[in-house]
Amino acid sequence: MKLDGNTILITGGTSGIGLELAKEFLKRGNVVMITGRDKERLERAKTQLPQLHTFQSDVSRIEDIDALHARVTKEFPALNILVNNAGVMRTINLHSEEQSLEELTREIDINFKGPVWMVKRFLPQLKKMPSAAIVNLSSGLAFVPLPSAPVYCATKAAMNSFTRSLRVQLKKTAVKVFELAPPATETELFDTKSPDMEGVAVMKVDDLVRQFLKGFEKDQLEIRPGQANSLKFMNRVAPEFILAQLSKPVERMLGKLN
Repeated sequence: MKLDGNTILITGGTSGIGLELAKEFLKRGNVVMITGRDKERLERAKTQLPQLHTFQSDVSRIEDIDALHARVTKEFPALNILVNNAGVMRTINLHSEEQSLEELTREIDINFKGPVWMVKRFLPQLKKMPSAAIVNLSSGLAFVPLPSAPVYCATKAAMNSFTRSLRVQLKKTAVKVFELAPPATETELFDTKSPDMEGVAVMKVDDLVRQFLKGFEKDQLEIRPGQANSLKFMNRVAPEFILAQLSKPVERMLGKLN
């Protein structure tokens, strides 16, 4: 894919990987739009990057996606790249009786259903373009779960599977389907001071985005920077060992209950 001359929509672009992607794409002469749920965060992003186009939109709400699609396709008819970046990650103790069933599955709505809806709604637009791409963000935890974040990991495994299927279904179109599987990255998702992060190599956001852009330009459809690639490899050669290593936070969680 060319790194310039594109019209790009990034969900969840007010911070972290999404905002860094927006910054780097703007540097290369692209038209860049971001979405976010929080108006103030969108305004801060716009202040930081005045060339940005911002839209208040929640990927977990079908009505928001419909409204976003109507505006974007009307105002930016050259849209040719969709980046499904919006996501949340939570530590969940399944023994707890405090969470409602609806709250328990909130990550499914944002991390998985939202991207599926976005792809479905924007695919006709992307198929019109001579060169187009969908970039789905999964995670290194798509390949082996971190049991203390069970729903998050399940959504990312689902994104990996969905992306592979989508790539097959679109193979006769001009729409390329990329998967970016970040390792632990220095964003709001991870508390780098937590004891659960001890021994984990946390990648800086700008390093992650730099590696992504390098792979994106070369049409590397599966991009697994840093430890994400190691997690996939370890899950293939020593699945029980790597799962045991990632289960230590749950052991501490359950220990507090006893």
